Amino acid sequence: MMKRNTYYDIDKIFMHGLTVRDIAEPLPSFDSESSVELVRSVMKNDHIQVAGVRENGYVAGYLEMSDLGKTGQCGQFCHPVKEAKILTESAPLSDLVLALNEVPYLFVNFLGESGGIVTRADLDDPPVRMWLFGLITLIEMRFLTLIKLNLEGDSWQKYLSNSRLDKAVTLQAERRRRNQDPHLLDCLQFSDKGQIVIRDDNLRTKIGFASRRRGSTAIKSLEKLRNNLAHAQDIVSLDWETIVTISANLEAVVRIGSGEE
Repeated sequence: MMKRNTYYDIDKIFMHGLTVRDIAEPLPSFDSESSVELVRSVMKNDHIQVAGVRENGYVAGYLEMSDLGKTGQCGQFCHPVKEAKILTESAPLSDLVLALNEVPYLFVNFLGESGGIVTRADLDDPPVRMWLFGLITLIEMRFLTLIKLNLEGDSWQKYLSNSRLDKAVTLQAERRRRNQDPHLLDCLQFSDKGQIVIRDDNLRTKIGFASRRRGSTAIKSLEKLRNNLAHAQDIVSLDWETIVTISANLEAVVRIGSGEE
């Protein structure tokens, strides 16, 4: 059983532990007097999507390569940086994901100046992947706790097919062969635990799913994301909607089964 103060530790780790600072990249920038030819060449060669434009040493504007005209100075073609989406370096990852759901990139303020940039592609970086995998692991652990505390004995088995139970029994036997002594519940897969929780009306209510269908869809999406994280797949293109949903409901996700709902 989890200690009462565990939620507060989890809160710190998942809701505030990682910030925009941990994945932001330095914003490449050019003086406003730089020639269009130079800027275009550098952006193309270095695969720069967005660049800052400096006035008196400070980033005052930004541009994409498509903004550049044929000739002139890059400052002629930039947009005021104040018109762009900007987050502070201390903003949590959930805020970052929700912001990037609206725009393909955003700027990051360091000490009051836009000196960093984050794109959706940066969300495939290790810190974000570890954050998401940790959240899914937390959900799985909370599901297991809910089952153990609310379903007596082996009553949970009625929610699984014989084939799923057989796989758990096989795994249990293998682990016992290795001198371990796991409970059969501990040998279930993530999807099995999720199905038990959403098929039991009481448990489904506890985690906030209005129907089995919605719960089943959510479990499948989480399992797909976890598999893609585990196998180093591109989660931004494959699981973007799930990542946004987790971020939008982060507090509820962290509180699942904690007794703090």
